[in-house]
Amino acid sequence: MKSDKKIRQGSTIATKSQALALRYMSTIVEVVREPLLILDADLRVLSANPIFYNNFRVTPKKTEKKLLYELGNGQWNIRKLKQLLEEVLPGKKVVENYEVEHTFEKIGKKIMQLNARQIDAVQLIILAIEDITERKSFETKLANHAKRLEATVALRTKELTKQVQELQKLNKTMVGRELKMMELKKEIARLKKQIVNGKEKA
Repeated sequence: MKSDKKIRQGSTIATKSQALALRYMSTIVEVVREPLLILDADLRVLSANPIFYNNFRVTPKKTEKKLLYELGNGQWNIRKLKQLLEEVLPGKKVVENYEVEHTFEKIGKKIMQLNARQIDAVQLIILAIEDITERKSFETKLANHAKRLEATVALRTKELTKQVQELQKLNKTMVGRELKMMELKKEIARLKKQIVNGKEKA
């Protein structure tokens, strides 16, 4: 009986400490500028900040006390998100810059960078979600532009190289002709000299 009493007391203390930690973190969550969730050990949403509700177009009523994977009619049942929370995070406790891509029903395709921290002392998980869709789109456009530019430069270089080779060939031909003309002039001069010498002897 005494042991049961201790277990119940211990459970009450853990619940109070968790509630205190949650209250403290929820205050911080309010001022964070990126979507943020506080989950319990069962991945149930305990709290979210206004930016999360605004960005993902959900309400506190349909979010809090719900399993993360059930949010938005199961829209958060994402394989890579499950992998992060169920496989990666438990071993590392802290995960940074974990990229997840998903198409949501209301807001369309999103590329998210997740940062998660597991706090074992109070059995809570903090999940920060940064929307990097626009940044990724810009990076892709920049990369494509760089590829096109590189292809254009390569093509232009090839054309210029061909032109240089043609000019070199033409120059070689012209120089050859010039040398041939010089040889012919010398030959004509030599023949003229022979003719003049022949006349003089006659």
